[in-house]
Amino acid sequence: MMIGDGLREIYDLNSVGFMTPPIYFVTFCTWERLELNLAARQVVMEACQYFHGERYVIFAGVVMPDHVHLLIQPWLKNSGKCWTIGSILHSIKGFSSKQIPSVMPHIGKVWQDGRHERRISGDRQFQATLNYIHQNPVASGIVSSSEFYPYLWSDPSSASVPLAF
Repeated sequence: MMIGDGLREIYDLNSVGFMTPPIYFVTFCTWERLELNLAARQVVMEACQYFHGERYVIFAGVVMPDHVHLLIQPWLKNSGKCWTIGSILHSIKGFSSKQIPSVMPHIGKVWQDGRHERRISGDRQFQATLNYIHQNPVASGIVSSSEFYPYLWSDPSSASVPLAF
């Protein structure tokens, strides 16, 4: 499902009675499936990780040649509202699109508008999505084992399933 930026923020009441921001599986693609070279993938990975632990937590992410997958949970701002997926991706796409031309010959638009996002609704879906992200470079035939793909990462400190369900 393609989502715009005007969504209301939705929170879950976790088992301890605190409001917890939901977790999302987010995918965004390059413009006209532009293939990012290795240096550009590194730029995108660093842009994704820049506010990790400050504005959001990324449980897993992968930068593929023409798209990115993130398993992400926005954090609360001081105002008590969450960072939106739209504002997070605006930051990632904006920064990386300015940096990519310095590492690969490309002029013009880098990212498609919008994104695909799915709210994660439980432990089983979280684990399946985590596995999907880890296997994406293998399923695409880029590597024989995900451990050999340098643009795939998981946050070891958030390896357990969070209390957002």
